[in-house]
Amino acid sequence: MGTEESKVLQIRDLHVQIKTKNGVTTLVQDINFELKQGEILGLIGESGCGKTVTSMSILQLLNHKETIEGSIMLKGQELNGLAEKEMRKIRGKDIAFIMQNPMNAFTPVFTIGHQFIETIRSHKKWNKKQATELAIESMQKVNLPDPDKLLKYYPFQLSGGMLQRVMIAIAASLHPAVIIADEPTTALDVNNQKNVLRHLDEIRSQYGSAILLISHDLGVISEMADEVAVMQHGKIVEKAGVFQLFDSPKHEYTKKLLNTRPTLYSEESVINLI
Repeated sequence: MGTEESKVLQIRDLHVQIKTKNGVTTLVQDINFELKQGEILGLIGESGCGKTVTSMSILQLLNHKETIEGSIMLKGQELNGLAEKEMRKIRGKDIAFIMQNPMNAFTPVFTIGHQFIETIRSHKKWNKKQATELAIESMQKVNLPDPDKLLKYYPFQLSGGMLQRVMIAIAASLHPAVIIADEPTTALDVNNQKNVLRHLDEIRSQYGSAILLISHDLGVISEMADEVAVMQHGKIVEKAGVFQLFDSPKHEYTKKLLNTRPTLYSEESVINLI
């Protein structure tokens, strides 16, 4: 897994600026990392440090006021500067996105089935019956009950946890090389959090999808990630294997971040919640 062929995503010298009335502001700079097949990279840091800007840059979803410099290679293809028409062929098929608020991922006036099936058909030359069968199969894999019925529902008729699982089913249905999961468990209760994380782990095991996992939850990162990158003020200040980073952090900011973890104190010992 250490060969060049196994590196499905390579970010080199990523630099993002935004033009404002007061001039140019740098959002992220000198971002370098790579994702290998089947690997989970955790991206952590406080709010506003540049995690979401980094993910939006990879997906080429930033607005016209923001400029991206550097290289974003997906399976050997350069994404930075690619025409929107070409990016639409790649999003969903080769690189999928799971966002924090599942309600924002769906158009409220269309059924779940319409949106799921159209996503499949936009990337595969399949008829509606074939796409429906894949949608049902994908929903079954994330343990959604009666998927054929759920396809007829509108987004508001599903709970947040169920919508999140639908979004994961859509993301996984075409076996993308990379999945970007931006705070996928933040809005969920503990039980749904466990389900979502289990499904993500199954996807990477089954299909070899690499996952960029962005989360404030250090417990989620410590449980799921193979490697962790720490962002501060738009830069990656430390990157290491998950055990090394949590056991022996090098950078002062990383140490500070890890010290914010909640702990339970007893008379005999300190019990970490992670």
